[in-house]
Amino acid sequence: MLAKIYRPAKTAMQSGKAGARQWVLEFELASALKTESLMGWTSGADTNGQVRLKFDTKEQAIAFARENNIPHQVSEPAEAKRIPKAYGDNFSFRRREPWSH
Repeated sequence: MLAKIYRPAKTAMQSGKAGARQWVLEFELASALKTESLMGWTSGADTNGQVRLKFDTKEQAIAFARENNIPHQVSEPAEAKRIPKAYGDNFSFRRREPWSH
């Protein structure tokens, strides 16, 4: 029963990062999901896959996993590289044209 600790990426539906500040602890599925033949629903016998705990900091999530003897793996988020741009740069004399090399 391995747990993943990670910080989720921001949603593609919004420009803000409000949901991406918390750290999440999720359990890996112990068994594969089964597809029900009549309706096509998926189900599994492992209910730990439904557990999703949120923490304010990475240290809190790790401390919780250690207190409860849960083996865990921490994934560090990749920080987005931001290039600051201004509208006035479109009209500057040093502007590099996209079609010229």
